[in-house]
Amino acid sequence: LGVGGVPRGRVIELFGPEAAGKTMLALHIVSQAQKTGTAAFIDAEHALDVNFARRLGVDIDNLLVSQPDSGEEALEITDTLVRSGALDLVVIDSVAALVPKAELEGDMGDSHVGLQARLMSQALRKLTGSSQKSGTTVIFINQLRMKIGVMFGSPETTTGGRALNFYSSVRLDIRGIGAIKDSDEIIGRRTRVKVVKNKVAPPFRVAEFDIMFRGDDVGISREADLLDLGVNGGFVAKSGTWFSYGDERLGQGRENARIFLRDNHEVRTRLETEVRQALNMKVAEVPEPKEAEAELA
Repeated sequence: LGVGGVPRGRVIELFGPEAAGKTMLALHIVSQAQKTGTAAFIDAEHALDVNFARRLGVDIDNLLVSQPDSGEEALEITDTLVRSGALDLVVIDSVAALVPKAELEGDMGDSHVGLQARLMSQALRKLTGSSQKSGTTVIFINQLRMKIGVMFGSPETTTGGRALNFYSSVRLDIRGIGAIKDSDEIIGRRTRVKVVKNKVAPPFRVAEFDIMFRGDDVGISREADLLDLGVNGGFVAKSGTWFSYGDERLGQGRENARIFLRDNHEVRTRLETEVRQALNMKVAEVPEPKEAEAELA
């Protein structure tokens, strides 16, 4: 993103196809925001899995969660939270689920042209200014739809009209680009995120990371990112299918090397320190593994 993370006091849009990892990425952002502040999750889809969010590092006990009945209610709650200045982050999941009251109270098959787009336009005119003043970041998760009859160019479009495209300071396009397998079992997905709009830094940057589905590695894999950065920076040598760091052999194949870094805290810390120094980043205090904490206790 070019500014060291998600910018404060801005409107952000995460969009992509189904099961691309949009909500998972948003929950990871929530877990990071909670380390220094407070966050809220507006669950318009009524689909938040509390146990899954907890496994991603979200402090559920200190997360404000709302499951509104209509789009108007969801956006009023969001506006109230942002204006209060008490929160650092508000996530709305998702724009497609912000159903206007008129549509909820009408019959199936009734035409409600432009209601949701008008609702979003009204809300964003208020939210952009109030979020900037309060320093609260607002993240909208959005879905893709297909335009009918498009012969040239991309037929994809997002829900909720065009207002969110204009008012967003950052728009992230999230796509799954490949499966991560253990034998024949799919245990994760390689994901690519493209910054298609950025008002705070140069746009069109691309990032790739692994999203894991199984075991203790659920969520975005920190070790896989570290391994990729180590290879690109010349700290990790790759010979055929083998990965090595200094005199330490990490393993044969990318997945085995990732597991080695996960299980060997000292090697992971040394590699992360070198990578951060090379990128002129602050050297983070990496927490000790749970086993070590248990022994000390």
